[in-house]
Amino acid sequence: MSIYDYEVRTISGEVTTLEPYRGKVLLIVNTASGCGLTPHYRGLQELYTEYAESGFVVLGFPCNQFAGQEPGTEAEIKSFCETNYQVTFPLFSKIDVKGEHAHPLYQYLVEYTPEPYRTGDIEWNFVKFLIDRSGDIMKQYSARTEPEAIRPDIELLLQQ
Repeated sequence: MSIYDYEVRTISGEVTTLEPYRGKVLLIVNTASGCGLTPHYRGLQELYTEYAESGFVVLGFPCNQFAGQEPGTEAEIKSFCETNYQVTFPLFSKIDVKGEHAHPLYQYLVEYTPEPYRTGDIEWNFVKFLIDRSGDIMKQYSARTEPEAIRPDIELLLQQ
């Protein structure tokens, strides 16, 4: 399977795949609204705003697995992100990103991130995966990696 084959549900409940994002550089992030790292939304939105026209997309996957920091409904999550961080990048329904109920997309991301760019299991909210235009996983970034620090890698992939 490729990354584009995984079934996901948008924040508004529609079932889709990542196929609409084929040919784009992707940054896939597990997110949370009540986390000390929640301000990463601002940096993620800045990257999306700057590079969207060049073929870059941030995909946000809310998750409540880490200290219950994303307890809200999809509507509450969407409203929080839009109101507090002016998020316009695609958000998806809440999922598990680790453990026996981990979403298949996240199982794939963790398993197929190449060494030495694999940081291991999803350790917290805001772990980031950078995907090239061909759908290959390039790097995994730890939760604490600021979105701005990923900018050079995004620019490099956008030039390819």
